[in-house]
Amino acid sequence: MDRVDGVVIGAGVVGLAVARALALASGGRDWLVLEAANAIGTGTSSRNSEVIHAGIYYPEGSRKAQWCVHGRELLYRYAAERGIAHRRCGKLIVATQTQQIAELESIRRKAARNGVNDLVMLTRDQAQALEPELRCVAALHSPSTGIVDSHAFMLALQGDFEHAGGVVALSSPVAQIEVTSEGLRIRGADGTEILAQQVVNAAGLQAPELASHIVGLDAHHVPKAYYAKGNYFTLSGRAPFSRLIYPVPEAAGLGVHLTLDLGGQAKFGPDVEWVDSPDDLQVNPQRALAFYAEVRKYWPGLAEGALLPGYAGIRPKIQAPGQAARDFLLQGPADHGVAGLVNLFGIESPGLTSALAIGEAVVDALDLIPA
Repeated sequence: MDRVDGVVIGAGVVGLAVARALALASGGRDWLVLEAANAIGTGTSSRNSEVIHAGIYYPEGSRKAQWCVHGRELLYRYAAERGIAHRRCGKLIVATQTQQIAELESIRRKAARNGVNDLVMLTRDQAQALEPELRCVAALHSPSTGIVDSHAFMLALQGDFEHAGGVVALSSPVAQIEVTSEGLRIRGADGTEILAQQVVNAAGLQAPELASHIVGLDAHHVPKAYYAKGNYFTLSGRAPFSRLIYPVPEAAGLGVHLTLDLGGQAKFGPDVEWVDSPDDLQVNPQRALAFYAEVRKYWPGLAEGALLPGYAGIRPKIQAPGQAARDFLLQGPADHGVAGLVNLFGIESPGLTSALAIGEAVVDALDLIPA
């Protein structure tokens, strides 16, 4: 049986950021990333909006708020240092009805409590001066919101991890973890076994399922997984916007918003569609009807036939439909009593923005002492 100091399970953006942080913090110990797929970042990390969030919407004092605000600054700095393509393009949160203006004010107050103090309330004329095709009665401008090449970000994280001596093992699904007196015994789907002193479950959508196969972890620490599918439609042709456009948030998501990639291509979404399986990734073209209705509330110039089915992603929720949104859940030894084990649950948006901050938090949870 192979022995290593630590293992991170999952090579999405969060798993890679955690692995990088652990390898750098532990001063050259042996770290391994196990990824079930045949490439990094093929799950939720490859099916999002690639937005760098400012930290606006989340409850004061929550991990989502704290890690997003801190992670945003870390990500902008990291992207600049590594030459990762990104742009601080800004975002407009728009009210299309007068009664929504009060909600914009509430969002601004919530953001300020989170340490986001650069939001500016705009009148209709001020917003339309920035984006002439926009229809609204008022808007909040978030200059700290941006976009990033998420795959380049993950490649840089992988490079840092490997440079520090870590190894990424692809096509390596984990079947079981057992708590033993010697450490945490990881059993692969092919029967191979690894003994590690630290293990981080960063398996994203599969994190609760994996945790349910940890022999020696009390089952009441494992939340039930729920899957909120988000469908995206792409715009045929070029969008007349230079900033991201978000409506006032809705239940379980941020509404059907317009985001841009670094090439200027626009996409709309994600919506919220609760599904039974994380593998339900087909976009139903009929959902375009609802997209047209929602988008035309703030962009009445959207032409018929301009929306094309794009892709879908799954949010790894740990609350049922209709329940209040739950915070990011990091369970370390202090929470469940298993030495060397960290489980990460419910790491949905703003997980990309928060990734580097989550890495720091896992290092703290494991109380690593450099070798």
